[in-house]
Amino acid sequence: MKFFVDTADIAAIRELHELGMVDGVTTNPSLILKSGRDIAEVTREICELVPGPISAEVVAADAEGMIREGKHLAQIASNIVVKVPLTWDGLKACRALSDDGHMVNVTLCFSPAQAILAAKAGATFISPFIGRLDDIHLDGMDLIADIREIYDNYGFETEILAASIRSVNHIVEAAKIGADVITAPPSVIKSMANHVLTDKGLEQFNADWAKTGQKIV
Repeated sequence: MKFFVDTADIAAIRELHELGMVDGVTTNPSLILKSGRDIAEVTREICELVPGPISAEVVAADAEGMIREGKHLAQIASNIVVKVPLTWDGLKACRALSDDGHMVNVTLCFSPAQAILAAKAGATFISPFIGRLDDIHLDGMDLIADIREIYDNYGFETEILAASIRSVNHIVEAAKIGADVITAPPSVIKSMANHVLTDKGLEQFNADWAKTGQKIV
């Protein structure tokens, strides 16, 4: 499974990248706002830091505008993935951008039917939103499982990018189902290392070591 980090925070990306925990990055207008930086400037810096796919999102609502913005974003670096919404116009833009040789991430997917259309339109990635489905009392993992089954049935090459990750459990469950990629905030990825029994065991080891009166160096 590939790990994408969902942020435009350069320091956070660098820390995870240096540990080999980042295969790519996803951004969106909200994350760009949070960074407080110019979209082209921060996206270029991310692309220089991480060689994997870097998603940059269009904001136009019509297909023509999405295509124009997508081509402009793609000029930032060769590893840019143009991110478009799963609307009819977004699918038109996906087809055009994909045919033009650009990677495309179709985002805000909430149903298997939408995922089929994105694959047919040539999407590089499909981004089903787990957490937002959970918010309305639906099981986001059911969507991941349905898309996995459908894509495997027909050999679609579009990669399943599990998004709106809220917890470590989301990551583990997506991995068990067979999502190709997860994208999560840095805090969630880092929390994967945490376990109460690890903390308890370490506390005991340290207490016992102190009783020996020894030093390693």
